[in-house]
Amino acid sequence: MKRVFPRLLLSMLMLLASPASSRSFTLSDFDESILQPAPAGQQAEIPMSDINPRALDLAMKGYYNLKRQGLLRREGILTLIDFDKPSVSERLYVIDVDNNRVLRSALVAHGKGSGEVMASRFSNRPGSNTSSLGLFLTESTYDGKNGLSLVLKGLEHGVNDNAESRGIVIHGADYVSETYISRYGRLGRSQGCPAISFDNCQQLIDTIKDGSCLFIYHTGDAYVASKSVSRRHKASIRSAARAGRHSRRA
Repeated sequence: MKRVFPRLLLSMLMLLASPASSRSFTLSDFDESILQPAPAGQQAEIPMSDINPRALDLAMKGYYNLKRQGLLRREGILTLIDFDKPSVSERLYVIDVDNNRVLRSALVAHGKGSGEVMASRFSNRPGSNTSSLGLFLTESTYDGKNGLSLVLKGLEHGVNDNAESRGIVIHGADYVSETYISRYGRLGRSQGCPAISFDNCQQLIDTIKDGSCLFIYHTGDAYVASKSVSRRHKASIRSAARAGRHSRRA
């Protein structure tokens, strides 16, 4: 026993000294460095059980609907935003669908027209400054007045299909931080965009850009994820993808 314990202790120390980057995923379509969970010390691993099961169920249904219809260009990645949670909580989750794990979670702001700490009002109307719910496809990126920004295409007719014309994108913002929460008791608010921290912006956008599924949830309005995208809208998505034309708004 006296000899076994030192060997066991040495093995444990060697394991702890191994770099976190040695862990990889089996999603062959992606760069392993992008699919790493947040580095140790920056964020603890988030169990799937921490996600609202109703939100997760609807998000998964939406994901598989899009996959079945051939609309996902980047399979295996699902982003869920749960607007049932207050803005002081991490409520954006990037999920590795194939391995059933959360790659990262993050703070995310809602629109000024949607509420203060809690988001309770949602709209597809231009000029409303509110967040929109439902299924989106992530598109290409561009550099706007808020830096790196990710174009979102809304897939739900009458619910979020004005996203591009409204300039609804994922971008970084200085009002999304723990410091801002400590000072004001909530995150700042956007003009309808799901804004994230500048610290997370690059890696998060690199992980989900170019054709992955995003679902934004709130109780009472999440039914949209369970609907199939209509043939007409499916054709318009493919047409836009072929043309490669996207709005360039900040």
